[in-house]
Amino acid sequence: PAAGWAGCAGRAAGGGGRSLARPFVGAGVSEFRAKDVTMPAKLPVNFFSTRSPVVDLFRGQLDYADHLRQDSEIALYFFYAPWCGQSVAVREEIEHVASRLSDQVLFVAINCWWNQGKCRKQKHFFYFPVIHLYHRSFGPIEYKGPMSAVYIEKFVRRVMTPLLYISSRSKLLDFLSNYEPGVVGYFEFNASPQPPGYLTFFMSALHSLKKDYLGTVRFGVVTDKHVAEEISLVHSGSVYLHRHVNTSLIYPNDIMNYTAENVCKWALENRELLIRWLRPHGGKSLLLNNELKKGPALLVFIPYNPLAEIQPLLDEITKVALEYHSCNKSQGAEPELQHLGNSDSPAFDSSDPDAHMKLAETFLITKYPCCNTVVLPQWHSISRTHNVCELCINQTLGVKPDKVSVPHCNFFEIETALDSFYLQEHTFFQVVSSSIECSNFLSFYSPFSYYTACCRTVDRHFLSFISSEKTIFQTPKVAFSSHGKKDNADIQNSIPHIEDRNCFIPDLHISGTNITGLSCRTNKTLNLYLLDSNLFWIYAERLGASRSTHLKEFAAIVDLKEELHYVLDQNQSLTGSTLENFIKNFSILYSPLKRHLVDGTSVRVPAERVVAEVTTSTFHHVTLHFIFQNVLLLYYAQWCGFCASLNHIFIQLARLLPPDHFTVARIDITQNDLPWEFMTDRLPTILFFPQQRKDQSVKFSEDFPVSLPHLLRFILHHSSLTSSEPCTKECLHKETVLQQGHISHLEKEIQKLRSEIRALHRAHESLEAQLSEARREEHRLQQQKHTLEKQHKTLQLHSQQLQATYDQKNRELLEMAEKLQELADASENLLKENTLLRILVASREGKLQSKDESKETLQSGQTVADDSSVLVSTALTTEEKRIDRVDTVATEHSNENRTE
Repeated sequence: PAAGWAGCAGRAAGGGGRSLARPFVGAGVSEFRAKDVTMPAKLPVNFFSTRSPVVDLFRGQLDYADHLRQDSEIALYFFYAPWCGQSVAVREEIEHVASRLSDQVLFVAINCWWNQGKCRKQKHFFYFPVIHLYHRSFGPIEYKGPMSAVYIEKFVRRVMTPLLYISSRSKLLDFLSNYEPGVVGYFEFNASPQPPGYLTFFMSALHSLKKDYLGTVRFGVVTDKHVAEEISLVHSGSVYLHRHVNTSLIYPNDIMNYTAENVCKWALENRELLIRWLRPHGGKSLLLNNELKKGPALLVFIPYNPLAEIQPLLDEITKVALEYHSCNKSQGAEPELQHLGNSDSPAFDSSDPDAHMKLAETFLITKYPCCNTVVLPQWHSISRTHNVCELCINQTLGVKPDKVSVPHCNFFEIETALDSFYLQEHTFFQVVSSSIECSNFLSFYSPFSYYTACCRTVDRHFLSFISSEKTIFQTPKVAFSSHGKKDNADIQNSIPHIEDRNCFIPDLHISGTNITGLSCRTNKTLNLYLLDSNLFWIYAERLGASRSTHLKEFAAIVDLKEELHYVLDQNQSLTGSTLENFIKNFSILYSPLKRHLVDGTSVRVPAERVVAEVTTSTFHHVTLHFIFQNVLLLYYAQWCGFCASLNHIFIQLARLLPPDHFTVARIDITQNDLPWEFMTDRLPTILFFPQQRKDQSVKFSEDFPVSLPHLLRFILHHSSLTSSEPCTKECLHKETVLQQGHISHLEKEIQKLRSEIRALHRAHESLEAQLSEARREEHRLQQQKHTLEKQHKTLQLHSQQLQATYDQKNRELLEMAEKLQELADASENLLKENTLLRILVASREGKLQSKDESKETLQSGQTVADDSSVLVSTALTTEEKRIDRVDTVATEHSNENRTE
């Protein structure tokens, strides 16, 4: 997506044709260079199907689009470039949205790349595609969100109905309970169809969508006076901004003018964002960098459908965020929402004065989150275990007061408790136990308060933990002993994953979650961000999410300043409780969370490989866990050219050193994260971990060149045990045995090298034979090439002869065609003459017939009639002879033409 977006943006400033400039021949003739010739662009074609509900103006008719928009209340303009891959990809999404909303919204697609169109001449976009929405005359409202059908449809629906009608108290409660900021306006529609200020409030909602494409501020309208009184709105035209943690506000009409721009600006400046959505657009941007620089960030990836009416997972995350930021709320809920909720649901019956006392008698102490985690130092220098204790302040209920009020935890109480704890630190210092050990200490100042410390021995490397089903500190079902300790032999010895740890003190979670107001009680305040895993799962994979998971839910904490990166266990389902524990474990002073390190891809290497490849997961195993193994480690990177030149040196070194006592390895620091104590800022870096002294690792000096002799001296110098005492006979014997081992190993290596040399000689002879055979084959191929060239020339001559014959025959055929055309023309002329003669004969016959009829009417004598008949017959005979003569001439002429 990033490459496609950048390509559409990169060419958006270009022209519509292709330049065919003549190449520059020489500097001396630059003044005679021809002008550039530009080939005109091809005519545009339909970008959308003709059956699509989208009106496709592929010639860039922006004026016609504005004409169509006059008849529609809502219009969507989709500006595209036909060559843009993103425009082609978004085309299907636009068609999907249009198929659902075409009866309410006008969808117009405009080709803004055609250089003859008005869109190209009037608009100057730097990227494609671009989506503009219009609500009647208001606009354009540019959509900059994800180019997905569900997101586009959600935004279009927000533009269609920028105000939500709130008709009852229950709907008001639902509106204010949403995690997005809400602005409520109260208007009475009794006096007029449009009360004063309503259109201004309506336009302010559209301005909000125009300035914030994410639509984080929701606007609602209340028309019922009683519903408006629930949020202290009395006068018609009042505007109320709801905030979950801070005090809600009412628009100050006496200070600011009541205009759409001012209302929108006031809402955006005073809104409260408990959770923020991050939606990178796919191109180069500093969005994530700017947000992570603000402080530690909790990034939560969830599959999100903007059109879904119910979002249970999002509701849980919202509740966690509200509790986390509720610094002044005892129970984490808002008084306004509690007040509204009490009208629809039954409240806790507080009429019984002994209700709280009955609850107090059930438990021995009142639990509340006023605790501090203490990690005791190691009890031995070689031990890698610690005693972790949770120190809490408790108040007894020995004297039954009328009302138990638990004050907030303060630093003075914690400081006093820590002083008392360190005075008795020896009690837990050298105790090694996998179970929980709890003790109580009375306070020096109050007989009704005491301190409870529950400790357990854990391994630092196993705090990322074994099980994910049970908490670390479970409630021991035993009573206190006489000396203040509990017997907890029945507690499980397994250490589960840290995210499952609700608290260190048993039953502490009964009175409520510890996360309430935690953002104000710690210096490691988290910023909460949400990302849609359907669109941005690639970011989750880079943060450590598994690529094989089917459920795309993931959470991670990133702290750029401290260079910390924690990942929520993916074996657990992402719920509100797991997020709460994840946040709590990050916020405590000594966080038990295990830092996530990016591990390189595990590649299966052959067994005969002499240089081992180390990753993050195998770093400690290779370098530290093998106590009786000397390890030489090379830090390299793929882009480091000098590092690659050292490969042959390390291969030779690995073959020389005995594998039973030495390991040569390397690690790519660009693909793998390292612990702080082993990080470096220079490449290449060579570290040596001597046997039995892993804590005394040595770095190869940069003053010497990296060569085989220098590396051997460096390894031999630091691998031998340095001691100021004189070497005994046993020491000399061990040294002799070691040297003999080195000598025998070198002799074996020499034998291997000799055998390899002999094998190379044999390979050389075989290669010489293959080369001679290849030369003979090359000579044979050259002869075949000459023969083929001769045949090719002969075929070319034959082809030329055939072409000449073909041209001659073609000319003869053209002459014959011309003669045939002349014959056809002559025949046509004869036919015309024959037709004229026949017409003449017919006219003569008509005249003769008319004469016969006239003669019959005369009363002349028979003689005269006979003479006339003789004359007529004589004339007819003469005419017939003449006609026969003409036919004979025509026939002869025709025969002559046919013969010719």
